[in-house]
Amino acid sequence: QERLVESGGGLVQAGGSLRLSCAASGRTFNSYTMAWFRQAPGKEREFVAAIRWIGGSTYYADSVKGRFTISRDNAKKTVSLQMNSLKPEDTAVYYCATGAGNMPLLTIRDRQKYDYWGQGTQVTQR
Repeated sequence: QERLVESGGGLVQAGGSLRLSCAASGRTFNSYTMAWFRQAPGKEREFVAAIRWIGGSTYYADSVKGRFTISRDNAKKTVSLQMNSLKPEDTAVYYCATGAGNMPLLTIRDRQKYDYWGQGTQVTQR
């Protein structure tokens, strides 16, 4: 069973930057797809970015493309999300999640396809 712990959230000025990290542990971690989702108050949880552990392909929501970058550190079993040019609509709780390494491309943005979730970290753009 995977265990995920997010960190790096906080209060940031308009147009500022934050870097989120997700530390993971688990027997099959290196074969997982890992993703970031976010949820603002009163809204549904939405896809932000994902990365294939095998192959390293990345995927982004249109709303963050060009501003956010997802990356991985295989040795540390860590996935990061570099967030630049932050906007008010980026304010949310950000969650790290893992899914099957070979999950179909058409499902990679679907939160129902992810099996394990972290506790979340708050990002607030003021």
